[in-house]
Amino acid sequence: MTNQGLRPLFVYIDFVQARASFLFPMATIPTIHLNGTGFTTLRDEYAAAYDAIDKAIGALAAATCNGRDFYLQGGSAYYHARDERQAALDKLRDAHQYVGEMLIGICDQQR
Repeated sequence: MTNQGLRPLFVYIDFVQARASFLFPMATIPTIHLNGTGFTTLRDEYAAAYDAIDKAIGALAAATCNGRDFYLQGGSAYYHARDERQAALDKLRDAHQYVGEMLIGICDQQR
């Protein structure tokens, strides 16, 4: 990913999420220095991960989870499947927040 292909940081992280990350930090941010991985590499890799997780959240949310597909398994099968799906979405959202916090922390060092 080149600098020309990057969107501004606020496209990756909305203001509410950015503020929440400082209130509830999850991520240990790498320190950018001469012997470590470069700023551009870290930024581009975490930006790509953020976008990929965002797409995964959208794809899972759009996938069909319909009671008609579960009723032959018993009365509670659909509710169990729905809860499993919600748990998976929650994990993806946690990963999304983590990567977003990493991206903010990395970009904050380039000011």
